[in-house]
Amino acid sequence: MRVVVVGCGYVGLALAGQLDDRGHAVTGVRRSDAGLDAVDAVGPEVEAVRADATDSESLSDLPDADAVVFAASSGGRGADAAREVYVDGLANVVDEYGSRASPPERLVYTSSTGVYGDHDGGWVDEETPVEPTTEKTRVLAEAERIATERAAEAGIDGTVVRFAGLYGPDRYRLERYVEGPVTAGYINMVHRDDAAGAVRHLLETDRARDRAVLVVDDEPIDKHAFADWLADACGVPRPEKLSKDERIAAGDLSAAAERRIQTSKRCSNALLRDLGYEFAHPTFRSGYRDAVRAYRSRAE
Repeated sequence: MRVVVVGCGYVGLALAGQLDDRGHAVTGVRRSDAGLDAVDAVGPEVEAVRADATDSESLSDLPDADAVVFAASSGGRGADAAREVYVDGLANVVDEYGSRASPPERLVYTSSTGVYGDHDGGWVDEETPVEPTTEKTRVLAEAERIATERAAEAGIDGTVVRFAGLYGPDRYRLERYVEGPVTAGYINMVHRDDAAGAVRHLLETDRARDRAVLVVDDEPIDKHAFADWLADACGVPRPEKLSKDERIAAGDLSAAAERRIQTSKRCSNALLRDLGYEFAHPTFRSGYRDAVRAYRSRAE
């Protein structure tokens, strides 16, 4: 299988490595020299190609593929940057590949569980209506429609994978939780290797065409309980806890940050499990093991 990963960054590099290990032909697409170097470092058989999803003319350099994974990032910037990448950039990729004599069979777009909005701690799954509460998550929801409806018009089957909060190497953020203060609310997580693994599994098993799939581990957890577990595991005092009202009352949050704090839900991975995916890290207890070990080693 030939797979092109557009925006081959944090998850994309792990995905490229997994696919390469299984004998698939992989092209990682980045727009910077550093990004291309990172793709090259995955392995000698992984091809690095320079292109920018927001520059439609550059996309003609991309090879034909059986599947395209759109995993580009807006770099944590605002809604305008997100629209440029996730909506305009994704549309450019769909249009480029849809215009070819041999378009890919499928497209996988990496979205976010943020599109669900607030459910007051209740459970959500793929049947739950999308109700984004911020401009950025509204952009992500719009991009989901491009990945399905526009892709379908181009003869490409679209799959939307909604990642929970990503963590893993270089993104454990231990200090944020063990030093506190920690605001109440549920946290839904997935290790980077499982985010990549879930996409790889859906491609290899040819499942979940024309549908959305939640990619989240087995155990959503209250942030206060998670922070206490981390502190105990790291051998440090448990951090200060704040209610949502107490954190908002501090008055130093943007309107978007306030809405994020007020958003609470628990995401189910029942469908992903039913589709046969086996997690490398079913919960944070496994996923944070190396980070905790490194933290304790530094402390000693």
